[in-house]
Order: sequence, then structure tokens, then C-alpha cells
Amino acid sequence: MRPVDILTQVLEVLAALAAAPLFVGWINQCRAWLQNRRAPSLSLPYHGIRKLFHKEAVIADTASALFRVAPYVVFGAMTLAAAIIPSMGTRLPLTVAADAIALVGLLATARVFQSLAAIDVGTAFGTLGARREMMIGFLAEPALLMVIFVASLISATTALPAITENLATQTVGLYPSLAFTAIAFTMVLLAENARIPIDNPATHLELTMIHEAQLLEYSARHLAIMEWAAALKLFNYACIGFALFVPWGISTGASGPAALFASIPLLGLKLVIAGAALALIETLSAKLRVFRAPEFLGVAFVFAVLGLLVHLLLGA
Repeated sequence: MRPVDILTQVLEVLAALAAAPLFVGWINQCRAWLQNRRAPSLSLPYHGIRKLFHKEAVIADTASALFRVAPYVVFGAMTLAAAIIPSMGTRLPLTVAADAIALVGLLATARVFQSLAAIDVGTAFGTLGARREMMIGFLAEPALLMVIFVASLISATTALPAITENLATQTVGLYPSLAFTAIAFTMVLLAENARIPIDNPATHLELTMIHEAQLLEYSARHLAIMEWAAALKLFNYACIGFALFVPWGISTGASGPAALFASIPLLGLKLVIAGAALALIETLSAKLRVFRAPEFLGVAFVFAVLGLLVHLLLGA
């Protein structure tokens, strides 16, 4: 194991922890500009997290130990996922023990603990949000796995860094299979991160919210950790998209520290473009009814299957 590999691992985790709230703030700014509103500060998510850490937690009498432990499990799972996803380099020590399928399982673990914690207190809205979250996960995970399978067939491996390195070193060409799966992945990203058209993170309407309904009983440091974990999840999904569909600029192979540090501004540029694109999609889209979510994710699965069929039948 080279020192640059350890440096890459440490930089990726630190960058994810630091940049995830900034990424959310950038999306909120772009949404405000597109809607002709005064944009909030980029640092607003940081101020919100810092303020919550300085407050005293209020926990329901009926809450069990699971309710208290869940935020740390969810945050730990998102941090570990950030350590597995190649956002700056592909030579990551932690990826030896986990492939892309294990990464999907790690994301599912965070969802299960968050949903169980929402049900634990016994409130109506928490249970409602948890049931909706599990429904979204049940429908989104097959589409996400199908997207990964297409990339795995192209690269002959399920290790995400190896997939990224393989795609980054190939000659630039048109891959219809990846185009179909990119659409499917975008739809999964919106659903898994409670974005429009599945959910609106800017509102607290009891009958429509999914993610926020699970956090109503949390306060202070627990709520701060959950919000930070949600920002990390969105950041991780964006980096998965970069690794699969825009792998250029990521340090690969035996690259030295120079290539690693050169990948940092390129990652920032990708995040800027991705954040603006997400804000545009949310501005142009209307929120769907909850019962239309299966149709939305069903279309995502169909696009992923089309990508798989195009690769198997046409080899493209």
C-alpha cells in the first residue's frame, strides 16, 4: 500500500464531510435563482448544523436506545460509503473489502436504521414517513443494482474503483447502454434523496413529506447528525454518478500526488454542474403524488433494463 493511496482515502473522506453541506447549499442557491427568489447563503447548511450541535436534545419518553443510536449508525454508514466511492482516486485501501453491491447494502442499512428509529417513538407521522421511505427503497434498489450491473458487464468487475478506472482509460465513444442507465440513475438519485418530483425537501407538509417525517422527533445534535448524513447521502450519490458516467479527471492507476491534487478542482467543477442540473430538474418538475412514485421508479427500472439489453444484444 503506497502512502499516496492512504492520502487519497483520507482526502476523499474529509472532502465528503466538508463539501456535502456546501453541495446542498449550492443546490438551494441555484433553485432560488431559477425561481427568481433571493438566494440563501452557501454556508447556511453549516450554520444550521453548528446551531443544532449547541442545543440541548429533547428525547421522547417512549424512545428506546435504537432511537439514540440510529443517527450515529446512519452517519457512520454514509461516511463509510464516501470512503468506498472513488471521487478523487481509484486506489482506495477500504475498497478491497467492499464492491458496488456491498455499497448498495450499506446505503440500505442506513435506510433501515433511519426508518426503525422513526417508528420507534410511535408517532403517526414518523411511521408514515418510514413506510414511505421503505417503499421508495424497495423500488429504487433494483434500478440502482441494474445500473451497476451494466457498468460491471462493461468492465468485467463489480468493484466500483475498478469500474471507474476501466471506463476512464477507455477511448471516448458513444455507449447507448450507459446513456440509458444514466437516465435511470438520475431518477434513482432524485427518489433516494427525497428530491422533487418524489419529495420536496423545502416543505413540511405532513401528508406529502417522506424524509422530513422521519426526523420530526429528533432535535439538537441528533437532528444535526441526521441532516449532515442526508447531505452526505446526496454527495455520495453524485459521486457514484461521476464514477460511472463522468470518470475523467479521477486519479487512476499508479498516478502520483500531482494527479490526486489535480482531481480536487475537477471534482468541484463536477459538483457545481451537477448541483445546477439538479436545481434545474427540480424547478421544471412538479411534485408527484405519493402513489405515483412506483410508476416513476418503474420507469427508472425500465431504462436500466434497456441499458442492459442494449449492452447484451449490441455490445454497445
